[in-house]
Amino acid sequence: MRQANAKELTAALHELRTHTLSSFQAYARANKLQIPYKPEFNPPLWELGHIAWFQEHWIARNQQRSQGVALQIAQGKNDSLLAHADQWFDSAKVQHVSRWDQALLTQDVCLAYAAQTLEQTLELLQEEPDGSPALYFYWLALQHEAMHLEASAYMAQALAIPFETVWVHLNGNANASVSEPCTATAHLPAQRWSLGSSPNHFCFDNELVARSAALKAFEISLEPVCWEQYMSFVEATGYRLPLYVRRAGSSFEVQTFGAWGPMPMQAPAVHLSWDDAQAYCAWAQCRLPTEAEWDRAARSLGDFNWGNVWEWTQDTFEPFDGFVVHPYADYSAPWFGTRKVLRGAARVTHHVLRHVQYRNFFTPERRDIYSGFRTCAL
Repeated sequence: MRQANAKELTAALHELRTHTLSSFQAYARANKLQIPYKPEFNPPLWELGHIAWFQEHWIARNQQRSQGVALQIAQGKNDSLLAHADQWFDSAKVQHVSRWDQALLTQDVCLAYAAQTLEQTLELLQEEPDGSPALYFYWLALQHEAMHLEASAYMAQALAIPFETVWVHLNGNANASVSEPCTATAHLPAQRWSLGSSPNHFCFDNELVARSAALKAFEISLEPVCWEQYMSFVEATGYRLPLYVRRAGSSFEVQTFGAWGPMPMQAPAVHLSWDDAQAYCAWAQCRLPTEAEWDRAARSLGDFNWGNVWEWTQDTFEPFDGFVVHPYADYSAPWFGTRKVLRGAARVTHHVLRHVQYRNFFTPERRDIYSGFRTCAL
């Protein structure tokens, strides 16, 4: 999607909205449109309204969208289709805890707002020529919605909400397969490597400007750490069980959206924090790869298997040299220095968001997300 034209963006926005609505209906069927407060959650009605608001804010209401990433702080916005949309759904202004207390829209009105803003977006998109700088904002809205769809998956996992319909749409199979044994590794010689994306296609601001890194020779696993490896560590040390894992006699079971089943021992271990990864590495006498090492291996090794689980790296989330904030200023800059970088993608990551150079970032204690890790030799 990083080189998509208007026709491709139109199809992707249609497809993704189908999945977003499928997710929303899963919460509605489970009678979970009102959920308990947690810092990692958002109420599903607020989520849907915010997705619609974000799209409208950056496209239909954006009077300077023709400037693309060169847009400065907008001097004005067109009116919203929905009165009070800004006071309800602007995440930069609405405190997180207050999203549970607002007198939000009814389900029907919220669904109508989402439908109206999408229709408006697609009508405007038909007027955009290929190569227009304005296409950046349609791509941004697409990426933003995909991120919220993934967040709805980890909320459903935490709340044990049946989510199979959305899950199958996203990945087709709950258990990831591996292309190599969990212990397979590759040796890469010393080399100078360039991190970052090209400004000639759509990308996020934190991927620019390219950073050069002098890498020493290193040995890296071709697969993320699997359940067999991770549970050997748990058994040997008495370390805490991962989220959604329980003992079942002499073996273990995992919970997937409320349903318990046998642990797929060769699948990547998931729902692990950066701190969990560090504890495993200390026991196994290995280390996490740096972001540059992960990037080099993923982009140069044909048998480097990524995309089943977000992978923690050693690095703190920081800007590359020459960083310039994009119009959506709240995306990267507020979080520099406080998060750890994850690379790859998870089984519940929509295909429009998947890209080898995408930089994900979370605080190191988070393990409700679909996160795991791979290792490098010391």
